[in-house]
Amino acid sequence: MRFERISGMAKAGVVSLAMMLGLSSCSLDYVVGYVYVTAARSTPGIVHQYSIDYQSGALTEIGTAVQAGAKPVRIVAAPNGKFVYVVNQGDSTVQEFAVNTDGTLISKNTYKVTGTGPTAAAIDPQGAYLYVTFQYQTGYSASNPGPGGVTIFPVNADNSLGTSSTVNVGNNPVAVSVSYFNHFVYVLDQETAPKATILGFSQNTSTGALTAVPGTTITTVAGKTVATGYAAGVVPSAIAEEPTARFVYVTDQAANQLIGYTVSPNGALTPMVNGPFATGQFPTNLTIDPTGKLIYVVNFNSNSLQGYQIDLATGTPSSAVGAFATGVGSGPTCVAIDPALGTNLYTSDGGGDTVSAAKVQVNTGGLSGVQNSPFLASGQPTCLAIVPNGAHASQIIQP
Repeated sequence: MRFERISGMAKAGVVSLAMMLGLSSCSLDYVVGYVYVTAARSTPGIVHQYSIDYQSGALTEIGTAVQAGAKPVRIVAAPNGKFVYVVNQGDSTVQEFAVNTDGTLISKNTYKVTGTGPTAAAIDPQGAYLYVTFQYQTGYSASNPGPGGVTIFPVNADNSLGTSSTVNVGNNPVAVSVSYFNHFVYVLDQETAPKATILGFSQNTSTGALTAVPGTTITTVAGKTVATGYAAGVVPSAIAEEPTARFVYVTDQAANQLIGYTVSPNGALTPMVNGPFATGQFPTNLTIDPTGKLIYVVNFNSNSLQGYQIDLATGTPSSAVGAFATGVGSGPTCVAIDPALGTNLYTSDGGGDTVSAAKVQVNTGGLSGVQNSPFLASGQPTCLAIVPNGAHASQIIQP
């Protein structure tokens, strides 16, 4: 955003706004945050780096793509916005990156997951524990299928990861979410129906350990872990929990639906009586905006993005005005909203080697285009994460 012939009073107002939002620039092209996009086609994989223009939401690539491990599939940001963690499926590692003051990343450490084939990660709101799902426990592999698990990494004061522990789960964990309140962790097990399930756990905030909540059972049968939980459609693909920790949502890529659940005080889940809710073709990922009022789902086969408004009393999602079946780049894989303003939305487009952008209308959930979107990437983008540029205000609805 470029201003010309601006008055002294207006300049002071702009500077005050920039300071309030944590924006900084030697010019007046303000940067509100940074987008990091993992790409898995090359060996090793890479992470693209972009800055977000405060006014337009447009992306500008900064620096050059940084090297990740083999086949990076997920990326998650620390709550302080100063570090990100990349899940490398090909070499079963988690890579820690520090965020420099100019938004570029610098690789710090790499850690081994306690199983093989990691698929997803989530960090608790306190930034104390990182949870990484993986496909195979020790002794199992694609040629010798068996159950997976969750690696629990304590996060040290310097954001390095400490000695990990493991919780065994079902045969194909693909996603994980951590509550903002109540300290519950939910793992999505992508076994085919009728075994597709959500596994619920309560988190020990002192150790990070997970204990199954009512409705979830973890047992061992003939030497293999067997996990049962809450029905999750046909082939579930992603999970998210809104900020008040009252509602959980799951996308089902086989049935083209969004499934909603109500969270009980003990962490048990109850399906919403008026669900499931229709999506586009092959929904792969979803996100919830910082206010907890809006859900956005990306549909891989439809090359589309759908918005839903959340009923704050019941959690029911209904189509957001102007946000139904909005086109994005080819084969969207992940979607995220910037945490600083909550008005800029981005998707990683794995089929088109691009990143798509849209502006969010906070009152209605409607979407409008961003000039020059989609933006070029390369290497088959798999996912993305966003961090704010400096301190920012946040809004969370209290339960």
